This record gives sequence, C-alpha cells and structure tokens, in this order.
Amino acid sequence: MGRRKEVKLVIDSYGNYLGMEKGCIVLKDRKGAVTRYPLFEAEIGEVILKSGNMVSTGLLSSLGFWEIDVLITTRNGQPIAMLKNLEDDSHVKTRICQYEALKNGKGRYLAKQFVAGKIEGQRSLLRKYGLGEYSIGQVESILEPDLDVLRRKLLHLEGKYAKYYLKFCVF
Repeated sequence: MGRRKEVKLVIDSYGNYLGMEKGCIVLKDRKGAVTRYPLFEAEIGEVILKSGNMVSTGLLSSLGFWEIDVLITTRNGQPIAMLKNLEDDSHVKTRICQYEALKNGKGRYLAKQFVAGKIEGQRSLLRKYGLGEYSIGQVESILEPDLDVLRRKLLHLEGKYAKYYLKFCVF
C-alpha cells in the first residue's frame, strides 16, 4: 500500500478546462495559462470541480482508474455529484450499518426524526412570518413495525405538510 493521497485539486474559478495530456492532468484557465500535474508523481486524492468549468471524459476515466474521487459542486460550493471508482467498496461499511439500523430500530427512529425535522423547519418558518400553524405530533404517533407501511405513512405526512407549506411559497 502506497502513501495516502491527501492533496485536493480544486477547480473553482469560472471557465477552466481540465484534461489529460501525456500522463499529466492539465489545467487551462480562460486566459490561456497552463498548469500540469503529473498523475504518477502528484499526491492528488480528490478533484473538486465547481460548475462553470469543463472537464474531459478521458481525464474522468483516468481519475477513476487511479481511484481519485471527483466531487462536482454548484457555483456556491454545494455538492451535487460524486464520481468514484466502481471497485471502491468503502460504501459496504455504510450499507452494513444501515442494515443493522433496520434490525435494532434505529432506522425507524431516524426516519421519523428526519421527517419531523423537515416539518418542524417548515412550521417554524411559517410561524415566523405569521402564515399558519400546524402540529407535528402525527409523526411521533406512528408505531408501525412494517417498514413499507411506515415509509408510506411518513411519505404521506411529509407530502401533506409540504403541500400546506408550499401554498405560502412564491416561486
């Protein structure tokens, strides 16, 4: 096992091009300046691309081959996509924890908390502007052992409250 790659290559200004030439990651800015990062020497562990830049599919293939993660964000830095090598199995641990949460009840508890939190946030905003009020006690009162039924009931409540909340939103 080699050294851990810890360098992040962040492409966050507008109009850059990121590509691959002769074993190097090549960054061309909109003024024409070129920066090269030798793929074999660099300790790049992650590439972060903000919206407004261009990237070659050849480079994306090479990054995947070398197990370098690619994070794609909005102009404001909000993550929207992650590209990983297909053989990356780091998600296995997460999946095992999710299965265990189904067995021991934590999954049901968390699902209810997520829905209650979303509804409470909407309720607080409506209350702040005097636009309406409703109770979220229905979420806590759901005691359903069947996961499919629990999911349907939570989605129904979430949709019901979202419909009420969205009546006051202007787009």
